[in-house]
Amino acid sequence: MFKLDARLEADTFFIHDLPLCRVLLMNDSQFPWLILVPRVDGVTEIIELSEAQQQQFLSESAQVSRLLQSQFSPDKLNIAALGNVVSQLHIHHVARYKSDIAWPKPIWGAQAVVAYPEDKAAALVDVLKKALS
Repeated sequence: MFKLDARLEADTFFIHDLPLCRVLLMNDSQFPWLILVPRVDGVTEIIELSEAQQQQFLSESAQVSRLLQSQFSPDKLNIAALGNVVSQLHIHHVARYKSDIAWPKPIWGAQAVVAYPEDKAAALVDVLKKALS
């Protein structure tokens, strides 16, 4: 049975479940930042997914990437599966801008997280949920 890692649960907002992945919004208002978590127990690496799951993940990653492009018009999309802190397989999809606080460096560890105000998070989750449904 799928269980989301406690740290991901604490740091994100639920948006939607796609056929394979749970889509989450990272609670950092500095970057449009979605996370895909395959709902497969005990998986830490993409290569541990079956070939069919890998193809489904690629399709869902492309869907989320197109969503970020259409909703936020970024200069660049950063897509990464790091897992150094949270080992549960999860893939970050971050819309980046040449004007953002961390550009051109990675977003991790360069600055403190700036949480969304509750009302803005709820509104953004609603927009993204509708776009994915």
